[in-house]
This record gives sequence, C-alpha cells and structure tokens, in this order.
Amino acid sequence: MMARHFLNLTDAGGDAVAAMLNDALARKQARAAWPKGRPDADAPLAGRVLAMIFEKNSTRTRVSFDMAMRQLGGSAIVMESGSMQLGRGETVADTARVLSRMVDAIMIRTDDHAKIEELAHYATVPVINGLTDQSHPCQIMADLLTVIERGLPLPGLQMAWLGDGNNVLHSLIEAAGLMKFTIRVGGPQGYEPDAGFVARARAAGGEVVLTNDAQEAVRGAQVVVTDCWVSMGQAGGEAQVAAMQPYQVNAALMAGAAPGALFMHCLPAHRGEEVTDAVIDSAASVVWDEAENRIHAQKSVLRWALEQL
Repeated sequence: MMARHFLNLTDAGGDAVAAMLNDALARKQARAAWPKGRPDADAPLAGRVLAMIFEKNSTRTRVSFDMAMRQLGGSAIVMESGSMQLGRGETVADTARVLSRMVDAIMIRTDDHAKIEELAHYATVPVINGLTDQSHPCQIMADLLTVIERGLPLPGLQMAWLGDGNNVLHSLIEAAGLMKFTIRVGGPQGYEPDAGFVARARAAGGEVVLTNDAQEAVRGAQVVVTDCWVSMGQAGGEAQVAAMQPYQVNAALMAGAAPGALFMHCLPAHRGEEVTDAVIDSAASVVWDEAENRIHAQKSVLRWALEQL
C-alpha cells in the first residue's frame, strides 16, 4: 500500500484539505488555555515518531512540527542535514529506505523540490513538505485555518498577493483552485508565479488574476498577503528588491482593500521592505495567529498522512 505523502495540497485534494481544517479548528478549540506541551485528550499519535530533516534554517517549521507531535502524543527527532550521512554523500533514496524502517513519518525542509519527490518515491512512510523552492503547503494550511477562524468562508474569498511569484504563492494559488477562491497577484514583470500552478488552479475552478498594478491587486481584497522579496538562499537580491518597491504593503495600499481586510505574512518579515511596521503591527494583522496555527494545521496534516482522517 502506498504511503500518503503531503508534498503539495493537490496530493490531498479539496475534500481532504477541508477535513483537515475542520479537525485543526476543533482540536485547537478543545485545548484552549491548556499548557502548550500537554497532549490532546485522545493522544492520537501516541507511540508515533516523526523524523524532521532540515537543510534550510527554520524557526516556525521546527517548533511547530515538534509541538504538533507532542500535542498528538508522539515525538520528533530533529536532524540537521550537515550532521547526517545525507550531508556526506548518502543518497536521498538510501536515506528514505533507512528512515522508513526507523520512524513513522518524515518531514523535510529543503531547496530542490525534486529531492522531496525522490524521498517520497523511496520512502514507505509518509513524507511531508516542510518547504521547498517550489511550494510551501503546510504554511498555506495554517493560512487557510487563520482565514476560517476570522469568519471568512473560503469559497468566493477575495485574496491579494503582493510581490514575488515564489513557493508560498504557488501553494496559495493551488489552494485557490481546490477551495474555489480568487487570488489577485500584484508583482513586477518577470517575477510571475509558475505558469503550471496558475493553469491548474484555473482549470480546477479558482480565479487567478495577474497584474503589475498593486492597487488593482488589492482592490476589494478581504485578505492581503505578502512575503520576503528575496527567498532564503536566492541570488540576485538587489535587483529584485528594487523591482519590488512599488509592491510594499503599507497603510496607503491597505486602504484600497476591502473594509476590515486582514494582513498575512508567513514570516520572518523584513520590516520596512515588503511591509511597514504600521501594517504588520496593526489591528488588521493576523500574522501571530497565522504563526501559531502552523502547529494546529500540521497536527491535522500529520493525522491525514497517517490515515487518521
């Protein structure tokens, strides 16, 4: 039997994404005001172990997956690629085979998406995408959970993205197709998202609008999203930052969104670049809820991958 991998949102599909979000919301509400390390009442992953492989620096992904496993009653092993045999030339395939004999699931945060696809091909346990250069599905699960918590239904949602066509945007576009909402992407020419993600989302029933006009992107938006202008480890940063200047999310730009619009950012933020202090520290900002929700959303991703949902 094939393992349930979570490399992109479409691996699960819209119905499963909805089920995970419902589970995440219920579990978060059930443990309100509890100590953060206390296991959920049912401890559904008791005895299960997650291997977490980090080839990129991490704060939120590392802590949220560790806490997710603790709250589900399981445990996690942190593995830095530089201190593994993977960092000394062991193949991805052999690493997958070995870890599949030792743990119940694998999460990896890496660069090349082909690497996670190879890991999943050879692993006999679920592999979860903690971030690649192509996509960031776990972040978007937390984003969708945050939107739902604020009382906004996903079908028909109006979302704006400002900036680079990066991995986070690719997963948001994927979500637009699965959950049937609109995303307007405002960014400079030459920095568009991958055309394949756009085409698939449109074919699935999502609306994806690409524009070079920041004001057009945010017009009527209920949620405004941005990210760092230069992704971790990306070359050519100075030219990219210069091209992105008109797409900074500031108070004037937010004023063009729908009344009561939310501001989201996956963090870390480069304050004064892609977003101003006046926006990220405002009442419109839900970035801290969004960060915490990495735990709750990923608990349900883990349960789905281990066939409990």
